[in-house]
Amino acid sequence: MAILLIRHAETPSNAARVLQTPGTPLSDRGREQAQRLARRLRDEGVAHILSSDLSRAVMTSEALRASTGVQLEFEPLLQERNFGDLRGRPYAELAQDPFGPQFVPPGGESWEVFHRRVDTAWDRIREIASGTRGNLAVVTHGLVCHSLVSRHLGAGVLDPEVTGFPNTALTIVEASPPWRVQLLACTAHLEETHGGAPV
Repeated sequence: MAILLIRHAETPSNAARVLQTPGTPLSDRGREQAQRLARRLRDEGVAHILSSDLSRAVMTSEALRASTGVQLEFEPLLQERNFGDLRGRPYAELAQDPFGPQFVPPGGESWEVFHRRVDTAWDRIREIASGTRGNLAVVTHGLVCHSLVSRHLGAGVLDPEVTGFPNTALTIVEASPPWRVQLLACTAHLEETHGGAPV
């Protein structure tokens, strides 16, 4: 059994480098990415899907549910970091780096508050994984993936070359302590060799 940690597929805001609002849907490219991910995982023993309730994660997880036919459950703890009043703003317009270690977005979450929420989400993931007979797919967001991998799955596991988790990146984690990462931020399903042109 394993935990399949997944970042949602692409949105127009991803492509435009804009801090996303909660209702941002997938782009056409993102919908194709979600379908490719779903095809990759169709026969991989997914028994339950736990997803963020933000639109881009919902659309990604629904493609996976359609492919696997398993139960889909939504968990607000898996939402992306809340950037408050900055949501909807292009990165290029911001006077400060919104990802800086000391930056607190107005009306949003500090890193401390965000990491504390992700810690609670990790407790929930472990609880569900322990009662799942098969693989648990967790559909969430880039900063949540990074927080989980770097803070709960071994600080040294992140390759220095890995600066983020691309859209539909798949990370496979053993579903019991010490929670070893078997595959990190893989997007092989988006490559041409996995059907059609690369996306």
